[in-house]
Amino acid sequence: MQRQRISKELSKMQNNPPQGICIFAKDDKLMLESKIKGPEGSPYESGVFTLEIQIPERYPFAPPSIRFVNRVYHPNVDDNGRICLDLLKMPPSGGWKPTIGIEGLLIAVRMLLDSPNPDDPLMSDIASEYKQDRQEFIRKAKECTEQYAT
Repeated sequence: MQRQRISKELSKMQNNPPQGICIFAKDDKLMLESKIKGPEGSPYESGVFTLEIQIPERYPFAPPSIRFVNRVYHPNVDDNGRICLDLLKMPPSGGWKPTIGIEGLLIAVRMLLDSPNPDDPLMSDIASEYKQDRQEFIRKAKECTEQYAT
């Protein structure tokens, strides 16, 4: 069931990819890789970001774990590429549902690049900067994107 669902989701995304997102299986179907183009109008627009997606044995009843391979200057992404996003966590503290799927998660991650959530940060110093000195945040995010994601 799990492998069939993953194959179906991958096939759908490869035949009709969401805007700015591509995905492929790595060595097996439980480890995927995605490339996400930085959203237009964001400090990340010049970048292409690589994400590793680990599919758990209990998928779709447990969410995949997703992390950025590139360094990303963002309040909701830590230095190890871990992402603070409600949809990546199980209820009751998180919003994961089996109906979301991999495509939905990747769209949400791309949207997070465009709209950080500084009120639920992994990087509190970057969140403070985002709130108090947006121009400096944008400058650093662009610089980091140019250095690590182009």
